[in-house]
Amino acid sequence: MIVIGGFIFGALLGAFTAWRRGGKPADMAQYAAGFGIAFCLLGLFLTIFLERMLMR
Repeated sequence: MIVIGGFIFGALLGAFTAWRRGGKPADMAQYAAGFGIAFCLLGLFLTIFLERMLMR
């Protein structure tokens, strides 16, 4: 769930960032994809970390 939530949050944040900078829809899509992937990876590492800490 953290990975999916991270992707959605990152995509929304990326699209908003591109929109605020005056980007076109293609720019918003590119920012959304980039931020979504970055936050998805952070969520993946956080999930792995939490799983290992809780399994002890």
